[in-house]
Amino acid sequence: MAATAAAAVSGCGGQEKERQPNVIIILADDLGCGDVSCLGSTVLNTPGLDRMCREGLNLTDAHSAAPTSTPSRYSLMTGQYPWRNRDAEILAGDANLLIREDQPTIARMMRDAGYETAVIGKWHLGLGKGKIDWNREITPNPNSIGFDYSYIIAATVDRVPTVYVENGIVPGLEEDDPLMVSYTENFPGEPTALTNPELMTMRWSDGHNCSVVNGIPRIGYQKGGKNAYWDDETMADVFLDKVKEFIGKNTGRPFFLYYGLHEPHVPRTPHPRFAGTSGMGPRGDAVVEADWCVNELLDYLDETGLSENTIVIFSSDNGPVLDDGYADGAAEKWGDLTPALPYRGGKYSLYDGGTHVPFFVRWTGHIKPGTVSDALVCQMDLYASLAALVGEKMPGGLDSRNTLDTFLGKSDEGREDLVLGSNERLSYRSGNWHLIPPYDGPERNTPNIELGNSRTWSLYDLASDIHEDINLAEEYPDIVSRMKDRLDETAGDYLDFQ
Repeated sequence: MAATAAAAVSGCGGQEKERQPNVIIILADDLGCGDVSCLGSTVLNTPGLDRMCREGLNLTDAHSAAPTSTPSRYSLMTGQYPWRNRDAEILAGDANLLIREDQPTIARMMRDAGYETAVIGKWHLGLGKGKIDWNREITPNPNSIGFDYSYIIAATVDRVPTVYVENGIVPGLEEDDPLMVSYTENFPGEPTALTNPELMTMRWSDGHNCSVVNGIPRIGYQKGGKNAYWDDETMADVFLDKVKEFIGKNTGRPFFLYYGLHEPHVPRTPHPRFAGTSGMGPRGDAVVEADWCVNELLDYLDETGLSENTIVIFSSDNGPVLDDGYADGAAEKWGDLTPALPYRGGKYSLYDGGTHVPFFVRWTGHIKPGTVSDALVCQMDLYASLAALVGEKMPGGLDSRNTLDTFLGKSDEGREDLVLGSNERLSYRSGNWHLIPPYDGPERNTPNIELGNSRTWSLYDLASDIHEDINLAEEYPDIVSRMKDRLDETAGDYLDFQ
């Protein structure tokens, strides 16, 4: 099916034919707007992301669907609000595939449109059914929901299993050393961070005290499979090489690539060539390495002549966090600042900083360089927007909305409203108004992260109060009432409002 925004290329005999543009989505892990120099960071230098901003479109009011990884990735992949799936919360490393095999996905839609599809990098949407046998082909896997090729880590870098999974198979396993994984109890006689702290080269601060792999204490227990273990310091290089390999094999046909960066999520272990380069400790060095990956990819597209026919979309899965389970000095380095600035909160938070993320789009020759838009947009809408790009019909019942012209810098019209969050902990955007319902729970869970929990309704005007310091709920009861009704209309079946 011909793309509605395809690029013209020369066909046989000099005739012009329409070719669908390649699409690459790069999703960073826990990166904040305050981490990016072109967005105002005063402590980090990000020339790769600055280049995306300079050569393309900067969407300044862009959001992930939720303030944590699994739900926001679920939403991007399926075009549905994550709270419609009760299981769409942060998954363990041995969790089963969260997406049904018959469920519409952005990957399946792109493949139906004639694209070669791949996912490389962080996955965190589950694998298999029932108890996973890591020593055999794991099904279902990303290939079961629309990807032709997958090379992933199952969950996060701080969770076991610490192995890569390629098309459902763990490469490098040896028959006489099978890999076993548990999230309920340790394997008899296996050391942990608690029993054998001398094995650690990195210290945990909260929760990460189970199996120690490569000197790093992880979440969950693991035994065997040692020949298949990843090397933390070379992970960025491994994924980037796989990305270039996939692109190189598909220069003659349209491709869709979902590239999941694993940084700056904990544990932060950048390659030694980046260690100490940021002046902001391991977290800053991890941001610099992730930025380098982006720049390397852009260079590769330029060198292979693919930039004019490749849409590159960059964003982050949620807001940033400093201390997230390891004592790596990130909170101390940042001091009174946070990488969510100028927004309040961060990862896990109901405040704007939980979902307000960097969002850049580069399409050389099609998007005017240096374009800026303050339209309200969401990663969830990439599904419907790319469907419009490639001429595919949207399935019914999805929450994704076609904002393609906005994503391509042709319009400043974004969403009128947006429900943010997962399960029963949601907030609501309508224009510049941000409404947070009352929730029980702690005010903070990590240094510098305010969760947004309050006993009363909170209303903020982001146009005049970008840091959400002034609660206007009592001053504007009519606006609160209207937004309550709309939120209840959209998500009332999934919530018990106070």
